[in-house]
Amino acid sequence: MADYRAPLKDMNFSLRHNARMEQLAQLPGYEEASDDMVTAILEEAGKVANEVLSPLNEVGDQTGVKLVDHDVPTPAGFADAYQQFSEGGWGSLQFDPEYGGQGLPYALSIPVMEMWQSANMAWGLCPLLSQGAVEAIFHNATDELKNQYLPKLISGEWTGTMNLTEPQAGSDLAAIRSKAEREGDHYRIKGQKIFITWGEHDMAENIVHLVLARLPDAPEGVRGISLFVVPKFMVNADGSLGERNDAKCVSLEHKLGIHASPTCVMAFGDDDGAIGYLVGEENKGLACMFTMMNNARLAVGLQGVAISERAYQHALEYAHDRVQSPSVGNKEAGPIIRHADVRRMLQTMKSITEAGRALAYDACASLDFAHKSEDAETRARESARAAYLTPIVKGWCTEVAQEVTSLGVQVHGGMGFIEETGAAQHYRDARILPIYEGTNAIQALDLVGRKTLFDKGEAGAAVQAEIAELISALDAQGGFASEAAQLKVALEQAQTAQAQLLNGAADDAQLPATVAYNYLMMMGTLCGGWQILRGALAAQQELASGGDEVFLNAKILSARFYVTQVLPRTASYAQMVAAGSESVMAMSDEQLASAWF
Repeated sequence: MADYRAPLKDMNFSLRHNARMEQLAQLPGYEEASDDMVTAILEEAGKVANEVLSPLNEVGDQTGVKLVDHDVPTPAGFADAYQQFSEGGWGSLQFDPEYGGQGLPYALSIPVMEMWQSANMAWGLCPLLSQGAVEAIFHNATDELKNQYLPKLISGEWTGTMNLTEPQAGSDLAAIRSKAEREGDHYRIKGQKIFITWGEHDMAENIVHLVLARLPDAPEGVRGISLFVVPKFMVNADGSLGERNDAKCVSLEHKLGIHASPTCVMAFGDDDGAIGYLVGEENKGLACMFTMMNNARLAVGLQGVAISERAYQHALEYAHDRVQSPSVGNKEAGPIIRHADVRRMLQTMKSITEAGRALAYDACASLDFAHKSEDAETRARESARAAYLTPIVKGWCTEVAQEVTSLGVQVHGGMGFIEETGAAQHYRDARILPIYEGTNAIQALDLVGRKTLFDKGEAGAAVQAEIAELISALDAQGGFASEAAQLKVALEQAQTAQAQLLNGAADDAQLPATVAYNYLMMMGTLCGGWQILRGALAAQQELASGGDEVFLNAKILSARFYVTQVLPRTASYAQMVAAGSESVMAMSDEQLASAWF
């Protein structure tokens, strides 16, 4: 299996030109995020990813995890790797120094997180969820809970989980049945949760579960859900660990991929009831949990980029090494990278990955501007921008990861279907990404509902205005006339589709849900073109000042490939949006099964 090599040049480039790192470093509290510090952090993180985590990826996939008396021993090397992660302070980059964080931009933590996910996605899920738990507690909990839990979570000594759904609930959290009973300064939690990633393991001394449950007098539906901190081990007043809480893993799911990541069925309160502490207000737990979920959705979108990068590197190495029949223009057999269709697949993988990286970094940077800018108007604009881009990053980046990892298998030919080459693992691991942290149908409904219909297209129009500005800049630069023209066509198609959605939703109740997926994919494809062409424009400008010619010219060529081979998909998605709901909803339930009778 190919080793993972952190794409430090492209990460640094995307931070500078898509995430606006130079501007971020001028915000209050971010002054230490200089070019030198950014480079140093990325290089050191790359070493950990390449030398520590990547060698465990295949081992973890083959070994998997097992439940032993409610405990889950992790594969060999995982706990040691986590110890190095914790001791290196890697989980603390973006968090408040008051609780042990380093106070650096969230956007800077994103390429670091990408490296963990590329090197070993199953392992990387553990710190990903811990960081989401920190966000939920930091923004919603009392000072007492913050002081008790945040320092250990931020240091990595403890890990965090998200306990939302239950066997009967699925994505419908209104249907959860877990109960919480008031008892003095705490609550007794009883219920069962499923699909709890890293719900039990041996990598850290304590696990902090964030659990949704209902109080006896709670209103019906999602308005009656509360959020609780439920530790695996109770925490004493002096911060030491006490007795085991009544929370345990009762089984593990057997999954298609991410085999080394324990996905647990968690039982709370089988005996006396698990002790939990309220986060936020009673009956307002879903809003608190969404602090964690929105963070996780961006992170999962980033996982789509990360696994795509790993699959691309793997396929590229194989294409260089695999010798087969002569390609056009050659008389002798040579590496398959010379064959036109292999080059098409590799460039598709490369350009989509670069576009997704740039888009994810940019969206995460908007959160930094929203939190730290001294200008209220800027904070509001960037907050709305981040909210609009979040479902696109989560949805589009994880959907195209299915394509990229599948192409990785295809580049290997028959050997890609053989587990020993490792290409299949990336394909299997990637398949969870469109499903968890809100399926991509939920992301699409969020985009067309709360992020488009609710504000009458204002946030979408703001992003479209930025794309129009880039088109003007490309024209002014020179050398990008064709790319600017094609991006303009795609932009106009998206604008028409948005108008059709806004105008048609009032008359057709089925319209938003039936067009949502194609609408999301249309906007993702358009935004990918926008971001990769931002990079191409910056690369052209850097070339003029004597930059790295090989890398910068490759950035431009990737953008040109994307514009001709990927961006035209916008038209197809827009056409499907324009078709409305009729063909989707026309067939009855009986007709769907008519071939069987």
